[in-house]
Amino acid sequence: MDQERAVQGGTTPSPGDFPYRSELLANLSALILLWESPTLQGQILARSGETLDQPSHQTLRHLLAWGPLRPTALAEALGTGASYISKIVGRLESDGLVRRTTDPADRRATLISLTEVGESAARGVYALGDRMIAEVLEDWSEDDVRRYTGLTERFVADAIASAARMRERGLLP
Repeated sequence: MDQERAVQGGTTPSPGDFPYRSELLANLSALILLWESPTLQGQILARSGETLDQPSHQTLRHLLAWGPLRPTALAEALGTGASYISKIVGRLESDGLVRRTTDPADRRATLISLTEVGESAARGVYALGDRMIAEVLEDWSEDDVRRYTGLTERFVADAIASAARMRERGLLP
């Protein structure tokens, strides 16, 4: 990492950091690591006045997108373990943002869902994301944004279809 990148307050990924043959994959890797960086997320949250931490934001984001989830599904979505999810959910529950209920499909299981206050907070998380992308695209023309959005939609649909084919062949867990 060069000195300029170190001065920016942490590790700022660059596509050149990744030895992929595909420039697209290197660029996507840099983008994902940048936007999911705890350092960047922490700085954004601190400047926005938001009091929730990154794992709490991720939890609210997933619950608003997918609705009530079992703790195991939430742990899988966040790439963590059950004990860590229990801590996050406990904090969010004590803040009145989520609730635990019995899963009607299996009375032994628990579902985590947003409260009204939690839904409002989750919508705030998405609004923050909208502000971030608006800043990235502020110098783009409407045509460029529309074209890039269309290509991204196609890429995501093809990636989902490819993952399904790989699962069918037993290449993915």
